[in-house]
Order: sequence, then structure tokens, then C-alpha cells
Amino acid sequence: MKSKQHQELFDLLEQKYLTFSQADFIENDPILIPHRFSAKEDIEIAAFLTAIIAWGQRKTIINNANRMMEIMDHSPADFIRNHEETDLKKTLGFVHRTFNADDLMFFFTALKDIYLNHGGLEKIFSNRSNSDMANRLSQFKQEFFNQEHLKRTEKHVADPMKGSTAKRINMFLRWMVRTNKEGIDFGLWKSISPSELMLPLDIHTSTVGRYLGLLTRKQNDWKAVVEITDRLRTFDSKDPIKYDFALFGMGAIGKYES
Repeated sequence: MKSKQHQELFDLLEQKYLTFSQADFIENDPILIPHRFSAKEDIEIAAFLTAIIAWGQRKTIINNANRMMEIMDHSPADFIRNHEETDLKKTLGFVHRTFNADDLMFFFTALKDIYLNHGGLEKIFSNRSNSDMANRLSQFKQEFFNQEHLKRTEKHVADPMKGSTAKRINMFLRWMVRTNKEGIDFGLWKSISPSELMLPLDIHTSTVGRYLGLLTRKQNDWKAVVEITDRLRTFDSKDPIKYDFALFGMGAIGKYES
């Protein structure tokens, strides 16, 4: 039997999930960018590149993600599959915080290899479905950087096996795997279950998580991701990461109000 405290917390999380997971969430969130496309590969490529630069102010993220879409002529899948080396010159001058044109050129090149030789992003993430998520994300990073690249570019793809929260990759996976009636997350990938997802832990979700007693670890690292995600699974084992909306909304918008 669940305790009264557990039930009260469940009721709060459910209420806040319903409050913040509304369609108008899209217009001010980086997920706006992939929502401009309808084809699966366009959506997932736009989503991946947007998620990779999703740190800092949301308005700046959206503006710079728009710039990436312009570089790809607003046809992400066609550009990734068919671009030539001369097309990469269009990245010159691009910068988002520490992510620059050199990084973007490599990401275009790595994605081309993934789509032409490895079956695309869903296939490469799903190949290791028997491994835990930390292992799968770490293997993804190894495979992503299997071509010549600048060492500095590696920092833009997180590795949970080295302690990273992998917030941006976990957010990308939430976008691809989860589905909801409000149509925020896409639910495009059926080869990964929503139950396998991990919380995209950031300053907002971790602060609210500690405030609510969902997270005791003081450091924001992969162990903290595991701890809070395991707690969220006690409220919804099939779709625990839906509460990302509740925690983020309370932290970034609602100021913990109950």
C-alpha cells in the first residue's frame, strides 16, 4: 500500500503534468523546431541537432537551431544524406556558445555516415536495447565519433559512463519515444519503450526534485539521474519521464507552487 505522502506527491505530479504538458508549451520550447517538419527523418535530424545545442536561453537556442535549419535548406534529411564537402562551407560563422562551425560540420558528416551506413538514428540507438541506458548512450558516442574529428567536438555528446547527466540526449530521446495526446513529444520511435527513458536532469528538474524529496544526491550527475528516474517510476512505471513536464514547469515557470 502506498503511503499518504506518496499519494499526495503522486497527485501533485499528475496535476502539474497536466498543467504544463499543453500544446502551447511548444511555441516557447526548442521542440518547436522539429515540429516544423512532418517526415520522420526530417523530424529526428532537426530534433537531434536542436537538442545538442539546447543549453542557455531558450530564445537563443531556438534562433540558432533555426539557423541550422537554414543551412540545411530546411530539408534536414535530404541535406544530411546528399551534402557534399562544398556544402559544409555554409556553416562558416555559425556559433552557439561553445558549439561552433567546426563542430557543426562534423555533426553533419557523422549524421551522413549514420543515415547512409547504419540505418539512421533510431537504428543506432535501438541496436543495444538489452543494455542499460548509460551503456547505450556511451556506445552511441563512440559510434558517433568513429571518423576523424577535433577532440574538442567530443564534449558536445555526453557520456553517462563518465558521470554526465546526458541531459540533452535524454531530452532528445524523450521527444522521439514518448507520445502524448497534446502532441508535444513525437512518439516516432517504437523500438524503445517510454519505460526505458531517463529524466533530462537540469537545474530546474533537479532543484524541484530535491525540494519534493525525489532526489537526495547533491551532485547533478548520472547517479542523480538514476535516483530521480527510479523514484518517478514508482508513480508511473510505463511512462516515468512524463513528469519532466511537471518538474521543469514547476522550476522554470511555477516556482514550486502547489
